[in-house]
This record gives sequence, structure tokens and C-alpha cells, in this order.
Amino acid sequence: TLDRSSAASDVYKRQVLTQGGIIGKITKVKEGEEIEVELAKDVKVSVIRSTIVNVLSKTEPAKK
Repeated sequence: TLDRSSAASDVYKRQVLTQGGIIGKITKVKEGEEIEVELAKDVKVSVIRSTIVNVLSKTEPAKK
């Protein structure tokens, strides 16, 4: 899970798993308990921090 002590810059682009089984990557840490997660290109949802059950990996930008 993600805790409040995680540095904000360290969590961006991490691939996470939610309690509902949704996998996506963190794009924004919002005020309070919300985190914005991108599921696919241009498809973003807000999730509550406590529903993230696992950090799967840190993704790297695609090389051109």
C-alpha cells in the first residue's frame, strides 16, 4: 500500500493494483486521500489511497 510518508515524486508512474482488481499507473496525487490512476491512454480515474493493495512496479517512459 501507499503511505503518506512516500515522497510524492517517488510514486508517479508506479503501476498499482486496487482492491477491485484494477491495474493502472499513478499520474497524480490529489489533496486528501485521492490518487489519480491512468488505466489506458486518456482514461483516468480517482481512487482512494487505502484501496491500493500492491505497488507492482515503477514504469519507465517509452523510448523513441
